[in-house]
Amino acid sequence: MTTPASSAPPGSGPWQLARAELRRRPSVKISLAVVALFAIMAVGAPLLSSLGGWGPEEFDKNAVDPYLGGLPIGPLGGISAEHWLGVEPVSGRDLFARVLHGAQVSLFIALAATAIVVVAGVAAGIAAGYFGGRTDAVLSRLMDLTMSFPSLIFMIAMMSVARDVNRIALMTLVIGLFGWPGIARVVRGQTLSLKHREYVDAARVGGSGPWRILTRDILPGVAGPVIAYTTLIIPGMIATEAALSYLGVGVRPPTPSWGQMIAEAVAFYDTDPMYFAIPSLCLFLTVLAFTLLGDALRDVLDPRGSRT
Repeated sequence: MTTPASSAPPGSGPWQLARAELRRRPSVKISLAVVALFAIMAVGAPLLSSLGGWGPEEFDKNAVDPYLGGLPIGPLGGISAEHWLGVEPVSGRDLFARVLHGAQVSLFIALAATAIVVVAGVAAGIAAGYFGGRTDAVLSRLMDLTMSFPSLIFMIAMMSVARDVNRIALMTLVIGLFGWPGIARVVRGQTLSLKHREYVDAARVGGSGPWRILTRDILPGVAGPVIAYTTLIIPGMIATEAALSYLGVGVRPPTPSWGQMIAEAVAFYDTDPMYFAIPSLCLFLTVLAFTLLGDALRDVLDPRGSRT
């Protein structure tokens, strides 16, 4: 029988109780397994693609039929012992290698943009909530301004006019630029409820400066909601990167990306559905796994936020 979190050993702290609650949820175990799988795919993309025998930019003209418009030779998009997930139509590039390196690009951009969002949002939220007054007013208005800005239109315009730049770095910065106000508001609200707690007042009376109070007393108190919110925004970052690449303003060929691969596969969805299905399935599973994991973390680490 599964032991509920409420029957954890006496004296268990909140983090131990949270881990016990998460361990008993099958959705968390499945989500972690899927996330770990795609993380291994991304990190080990060069090694895994070399095991398959093909690089992401290598062409295999013998795997496509020039008399049928370049369609893959063989069933299910050319899946065979030589090409484990088949090949791209016309070019004959190995789909297994492209998916692996696409995972590397998509996940790197999403995680790096999330890191920017979390650092900026936590810093702004803690400063606004703790110092209050003019600092709170300025940062709150900046949050409102950023959230009201048509971010997707700006991203498309920015990515369209930028040339001769590192597209991956630019996408990371542009996506991260508009994501911080949401987490800043969450942290601000938590900070407002924590800054007048007894242990914070005791630290202030004891001579602790603002920096020590923020890092030693306030930051650990907001860690739970931040972790839950971070896991929830990663799927949005992955989807945003895929959308920009799908629209042709994100990562450019020959660098692979799941969104870019889906865009290229649209022209072949009726003649070679596997070319469309494989990157779409990878994108769907990754977003779903992070979403389920984030929902579970929010329920456990920030139960008040899950009811709002």
